[in-house]
Amino acid sequence: MIDNNKNNDELPIDPEAEAEQQRLIAVAQQVLTANYRQQPIVLRRGAGCFVWDVAGRRYLDLTGGIAATPLGHAHPALSVLIAEQAMKLIHVSNLFYNEPQIELAELLVRLAPEMGRSRAAGAVPSGGRVFFCNSGAEANEAAVKLAKRYQTVVRGRPDRVEVLAFEGSFHGRTIATVALTGQEKYRAGFGPLVEWARHLPWPESADDTRALDAITHQTCAIILEPIQAEGGIRMPPPGFLSALRRRCDETGTLLLFDEVQTGVGRTGTWFGYQDVNGEVVAPDIMSLAKGLAGGVPIGAIVATPEVAQGFQPGTHASTFGGNPLACAAAKCVLETILDENLLGRVRAMGDYLRAGLERLVAKHAPRAVGVRGKGLLMGLALDGDASPIVARARQKGVLLSVAGGTVVRFVPPFVVTEAQLDEGLSILDAALSE
Repeated sequence: MIDNNKNNDELPIDPEAEAEQQRLIAVAQQVLTANYRQQPIVLRRGAGCFVWDVAGRRYLDLTGGIAATPLGHAHPALSVLIAEQAMKLIHVSNLFYNEPQIELAELLVRLAPEMGRSRAAGAVPSGGRVFFCNSGAEANEAAVKLAKRYQTVVRGRPDRVEVLAFEGSFHGRTIATVALTGQEKYRAGFGPLVEWARHLPWPESADDTRALDAITHQTCAIILEPIQAEGGIRMPPPGFLSALRRRCDETGTLLLFDEVQTGVGRTGTWFGYQDVNGEVVAPDIMSLAKGLAGGVPIGAIVATPEVAQGFQPGTHASTFGGNPLACAAAKCVLETILDENLLGRVRAMGDYLRAGLERLVAKHAPRAVGVRGKGLLMGLALDGDASPIVARARQKGVLLSVAGGTVVRFVPPFVVTEAQLDEGLSILDAALSE
């Protein structure tokens, strides 16, 4: 048995179990492509906020599959639901309707009422429209395709070609979404990329003209994350997203919010746009993925009814998108968040985590320079590479991740407790001290 009162680096190792773990890692290095930098452990099972590797070590998981497991691991309701659905129907394709797909779309539309409002004066809300796919990159790709087709076919403006994004952003790994990603390290070696993607400097104020003036009557769309996650958990200046919304309305440009990491309750509201410094700043299209189905692959976009006219039969598709298994899982996740008031828990635990991180900043300055984020999307900014700190924390039994190179990222399950956050903060404190 693992002694949970000790750090992993203080515990005895079962030589046979550790040998099996090393064997598996050696096999992985022979059969998998080398595009990931995996930590040297093989995870076998999980429960709540904990996971165990093949050697039997227990880890406190505060990275949650990179924000993809809001209910934690092996959640009873979700696990049972997935098993039951698998016994009924897993896949039928979009040649036919299926019940979980319809029910999930209906629930998403209800949770995002702002997406059903046309911007025409006096228009009556009529509900948003949903398209399902399999990942965040696919969702962002679909959002851009929808924006382009809406401008070209519905609005009759084929001259609106350019799509804007921001430096530091991350929108996916397809050719189009990597072109929109505002970090050269993700684009390097894949050129020439699509010519219509252009990057703007991250805004410094609410009225930053470098960004706002770049949006013209020839711009198709602009895409951004309400909080830049992979780019270092950067918050936009207060008032900027509202100013951006107004500028898009003035020019007829579509506003796309990449809510892949900020959506599904991660920041304390259902979607990040629903509380932007106390305001609701609704996009024309938002993309979702990660936490939507609790770890089961799924992606989605929700669009206003007007913009959704850009998709007509044959214009876009996804073979596995909206399959019954993934949609049933996602519906269970959303209903569990509702039933257990996990949004309130995200806000409370987020405040608790922020306070703990601020204490670490006070103790470890100038190595630690600040706290970033909202809800349970939180980061500790350092004055240099965060990777060694994350590696040391893992050796001590806590799983964290790096964002933007210099930020230690916390994206734990929503069911995380104060005691578990205390454990993570204590080990992070020790890692910083060393």
